[in-house]
Amino acid sequence: MDCTWDSVASLLNTSTLNAVRELCFTQMTPVQAACIPHFLKNKDVAVEAVTGSGKTLAFVIPIIEILLRRETPLKKHEVGAIILTPTRELAFQISEVVTHFLKHFSQFSALLIIGGSSPQQDIAKFVNNGGNILIATPGRLEDLFNRKQANFNMSASVKALEILVLDEADRLLEMGFEASINTVLGNLPKLRRTGLFSATQTDEVENLIRAGLRNPMRITVKEKKQATEADQRTPASLKNYYMIADADEKFSQLLRFLRDHYQEKLLLFFSTCACVDYFSRCLQAILKKMTVLAIHSKMKQKRNKVFETFRSMSSGLLVCTDVMARGVDIPDVQWVIQYDPPSSASAFVHRCGRTARIGNTGNALVMLLPAEDTYVEFIKINQKVPLSEMDKYSDAESAAERLKSLALKDRDFFEKGVRAFVSFIQSYSKHECNMIFRLKDLDYGKLATGFGLLRIPKMPELRGKTVGSFTPADVDFDAIPFKDKTREQQRVLKLQSAENKKSKPMARPPRSEAWSRKKEKKQKKQTRKEKKMMKSKNSCKEMPLKRSREEDGEDEWDELEKDIRLIKKLKKGKISQDQFEEQFIIEHDKESS
Repeated sequence: MDCTWDSVASLLNTSTLNAVRELCFTQMTPVQAACIPHFLKNKDVAVEAVTGSGKTLAFVIPIIEILLRRETPLKKHEVGAIILTPTRELAFQISEVVTHFLKHFSQFSALLIIGGSSPQQDIAKFVNNGGNILIATPGRLEDLFNRKQANFNMSASVKALEILVLDEADRLLEMGFEASINTVLGNLPKLRRTGLFSATQTDEVENLIRAGLRNPMRITVKEKKQATEADQRTPASLKNYYMIADADEKFSQLLRFLRDHYQEKLLLFFSTCACVDYFSRCLQAILKKMTVLAIHSKMKQKRNKVFETFRSMSSGLLVCTDVMARGVDIPDVQWVIQYDPPSSASAFVHRCGRTARIGNTGNALVMLLPAEDTYVEFIKINQKVPLSEMDKYSDAESAAERLKSLALKDRDFFEKGVRAFVSFIQSYSKHECNMIFRLKDLDYGKLATGFGLLRIPKMPELRGKTVGSFTPADVDFDAIPFKDKTREQQRVLKLQSAENKKSKPMARPPRSEAWSRKKEKKQKKQTRKEKKMMKSKNSCKEMPLKRSREEDGEDEWDELEKDIRLIKKLKKGKISQDQFEEQFIIEHDKESS
């Protein structure tokens, strides 16, 4: 396959080709060479290609070219193309590529629509600046479709749509965006080109292909086999390693590794947001020579800024969850470290794919407990990724006491460590590979030591378990202060308030009643209510219009008048339905007595 841009020169507008060449793209990747010609011939495409293969340009260039070929130019508020991505980071990255191209095509405008800001800000940007190309996450775009304002109607703006791209389509569906995608598709015109790009073709992706694409061209691009290698799913230029370490020495080994590689650019993956919060703070406090940043899905306003900062850095460490595992392209990442193995086997490959991108070399390391050693063979068979063992550092100093000292000096470390420990165990108990990652195999004492805990928290997963090899710190845990003075002041006030409540005599709690007794009472009450209502209806039906009080008895008339007054109060809203029914029952009980 000819992979030079000259091979598609006849298909491209001269200005598009010049823009490509000025941006220093002289060689196409296989996915670009296979995809661009079909896209430009107005065909739907379903593309499966390994991570880091250059999929972004494979749809950005056709988008520019197709919009240039329109007979009538797009107006300011007409949307010609939409690119949907699963994460803000990937959307931000694609937006950068699109913006680079639009410097050569001032007639088009692009708009990034992602979470982290208010929808009204996105609407204001669209109204003021327009948006011929939208790069969006599904949830935010769905929100804009549901908003109708005097000067804004997204459904009307997409009537001129030429092309829709779903990038990382398998991840879009994994993250639960199916409902949002269906809403978006329901608002788009049927006569459009659609491109679906993913690293793996799952059953859900196949369903989406059948539902949203018309006779698509299926394009699959895989790594070229080496004579001595299996058909592995990670780039051939990526070296994969594993390290076996006990739970109480795992963080010490990580610190020793990072001290050797502090001048490089690294990604460090943890299983939960709480672990990212805690260990990133610990690394910032201990590794003074290294710039340590953190990012996870629960960060709202800071995510875009942190991602942009790390991309521009020449060296440093980004501590993250799987929010950074798919699609994002960070330049010059030399190492990907997986402190916790991912919840799914496919995520292992996607994490590793953040390095060794588009022909560059890279390294990946996964850290395993002794009971998890069979994961090495599992990944080799399941994902076709062979791993080489990396020996532990013999001179790694224990970090447990250092972590404990941080917790004793600042309550923030103490509380974050407990939350990280709890979240890790909860995540571990739900691991997809539960035949390898078994909760019963965890040594909770060593794990708590590795987290630098002062005591082991109470949690359902530990109920009835014997925790050995751990000694709680002999300190007053309520006396551990926050380093932040404002937080400490608030904590002290809260403790004082709790002490005041304890000093007051406690009211006797109401005696609990058996559930069966409550149910019996409820049924009796319902039966009385039904009898009362039935009796009232029968009385009204059987009573003649003109009868004297003497004939029927004074009491019966009084009862009827009370019932009528209650009904009038109910109609006027002076009493509730419950009050109405309760008074009916009370009246009935009086009669019975």
